[in-house]
Amino acid sequence: MLLALLAWTARADSLVNLRRADLPSLPMAAQGLAAVNGRAAAFTADAVWLLDAAGQHWQRQAWSPPQAVQATATAAGESVLLLGANGQTQAAARLVLQQERLVTQALPALPLPLREARAALTAEQLWVAGLDAQGRSQLLQLPLQVADARWLVHPGRPGAAKPRAVFTQTRAVYVVEEGAPDRLWRWTAEAGWEARGALPGKLAGPWARASGQAHGLFIVEPLVGGAPRLMSWQTITQSWAELPDGALSGVAQALPWKDGWLWLDGAGKAATLEVEGGKLLLKPLDWVVIVVYLASMLGIGLYFYLREKRQSTAEFFVGGRSIPFWAAGVSLYAANTSSISYIAIPAKAFETNWQYMTNNLIAVGGLMFVAVWIVPLLRRLDLMSVFSYLETRFHPAIRMLSSGLFMLTQLGSRMSVILYLPSLAIATITGIPVTWSILMMGLFTICYTALGGMKAVVWTDIVQLVVKMGGALFAIGFIVWSLDGGVAEFVRTAAAENKTHTFDFSFDLGKATVWGFIFLVLFDVVLTFPKDQVLMQRTLSTRDAKEAGRSIWAFAAIMIPGGIVFYTIGTALFVFYKAHPERMNPLLSIDATFPLFIAAELPSGLTGLIIAGIFAAAMATLSSIINSVSTLASVDFYEKLVKDPDPARSVRFAEWMTVAAGLLGIGFALLLSRYDIHSLFDVSIELAGLLGGGFAGAYTLGMFTRRANSPGVAIGVATAIVLTTTAWSFSLLHPYLYLGMSIMLCIVVGYLASLFFPAPTRSLRGLTIYRQDAVE
Repeated sequence: MLLALLAWTARADSLVNLRRADLPSLPMAAQGLAAVNGRAAAFTADAVWLLDAAGQHWQRQAWSPPQAVQATATAAGESVLLLGANGQTQAAARLVLQQERLVTQALPALPLPLREARAALTAEQLWVAGLDAQGRSQLLQLPLQVADARWLVHPGRPGAAKPRAVFTQTRAVYVVEEGAPDRLWRWTAEAGWEARGALPGKLAGPWARASGQAHGLFIVEPLVGGAPRLMSWQTITQSWAELPDGALSGVAQALPWKDGWLWLDGAGKAATLEVEGGKLLLKPLDWVVIVVYLASMLGIGLYFYLREKRQSTAEFFVGGRSIPFWAAGVSLYAANTSSISYIAIPAKAFETNWQYMTNNLIAVGGLMFVAVWIVPLLRRLDLMSVFSYLETRFHPAIRMLSSGLFMLTQLGSRMSVILYLPSLAIATITGIPVTWSILMMGLFTICYTALGGMKAVVWTDIVQLVVKMGGALFAIGFIVWSLDGGVAEFVRTAAAENKTHTFDFSFDLGKATVWGFIFLVLFDVVLTFPKDQVLMQRTLSTRDAKEAGRSIWAFAAIMIPGGIVFYTIGTALFVFYKAHPERMNPLLSIDATFPLFIAAELPSGLTGLIIAGIFAAAMATLSSIINSVSTLASVDFYEKLVKDPDPARSVRFAEWMTVAAGLLGIGFALLLSRYDIHSLFDVSIELAGLLGGGFAGAYTLGMFTRRANSPGVAIGVATAIVLTTTAWSFSLLHPYLYLGMSIMLCIVVGYLASLFFPAPTRSLRGLTIYRQDAVE
């Protein structure tokens, strides 16, 4: 009932504005436009006019290209010219500026002449579509950053319609072909050519370009007449939206320019039209909700700081081993569902489908094995650092190396992404720069983690799980109620677009398949769960081995319904924005889709609740990582290297390391924010595989073999890291497979190398899963 009262049909007004700016007029009409070094160049019959850097006046230069310009391709302020004669394109050349003079730099000649050629340019590739001498469609590709590059010829589109425009977006090439109305085609290396429907009119010229990570901007003439208009097309939902005040009366030439277009009319008048996203500020009630949440988290940390007179590392790191199994299980799930789950997974489901949900389903089976065999074994050893096992089983150097790599993985791979994603959400909603958002969230998390220790981490995790799951469920309900057709429209659209497709049984190593997830779960969950100090620290905080195993069962019980919630958010967002494309911002990344909905569609107060959920998702994992890294720094390094360490001094060192770990994570997040990364979800997986897989296999060798020894394991870890990094540099596998590959290499190479050294002579009692080593 509450949702019915609060939901409303999305407004038809756009979330973006168009900013117009006049430029100096050309003294004559231009025959074409291009760009060089971020400056516009207009071609006339015998000259080229170059706009100065300040955009104040045009400078005339004599111009005599080697062949006639047939078309141009422009991206990021640079252009490539297609050259030829008699309507045929035979060559391509870069347009460059040398001492304020425009010249061309020849590229390899086309492998065959093309008529009606159109091109698209990226930093790495040049794409050309056209018709060959027999009138057949052709698609050519030229790598631009490869020495002695050659053209690649791909199959052309079905039919022989003329291409009107070409652009690229998110690893795909789009071609607008002539028709009534014009039609759109998409090409990818995996799927080939796919029809993407008709334009809402006729393209006014070869004027289509990419915007953001999932939009195209088109200058379209309505079929019923009228001035050309600027329209956006969403590549995922395949929905069109007319941008406000986007009329371009009299447009004769157009050039992709910053976030929009630079255009000329027939008389030489020049202007720019750029897309601007508006600021969506939080209301006072939203800030009240957020402040109450943050204050309560800080209060819990302060409560445990005042209550627990910490004089031992056991109190600070494992809560005195008094955490109930159910609380440890809930905390395990809370730590495992970070801002990656809250933002990146809905974005992944919005962009694709539910194939990544397969990982959750298979992982539950893996966790059952972990609960019975692995966690009780380690809990019986009364560890604080899981890497202590590697010292007992192998050698202190293996322990310290693995612990150090784990800390680097957590700070560089997980904490940086988890900090950056909610900071992106805050920036989208409030306009606060991402840098400041990262600093604010990171510093706040450092404070409450340093105050409370493990008990504060676990009990705040429980509160945070309630907040973030409550916010996620409300978001789903709100989106569905906001649809004109309600639940029926949601189900119908999701089914028609196959958005809940989950299982892919193909054997394509470049895709997220069932076999790939089985491979991943086998190596990352079943065999190497103990490598994760963040998760294992909760099981080590329980009363005994039986309680530790129960905590894993509780974790597994929450994983599937929790995963369904986050993937449903992505599907609901797809249905909503397919119906209301005007409510999207073409400039934003795909990962900003859910934050955009939160900011633009939810009522005051409820927006604050969802933002608190994003904070909760991030802070639960951030505090866990910081606490775990400080634990490892204290137990694996400080207490090993300092003679006769005093317990109280160890705790103080851990508190300072909490601050240091948090600051390092902030630094990595700031570095990550400087790059345009398509999917942070994939990035986090890749980094975990490259940095974390090598040492993970050491646990498998230790627990599941009796023959593995220290030299063999060291060789296995080093080999795994080197070979996995090499495979990653050549993009040989799907991002999900690098971790499994690294672990498998460590196991195979480490075991074989161990055969060349003497078998272990130390007692293996309590260190393997075998009965002869069991502890009664």
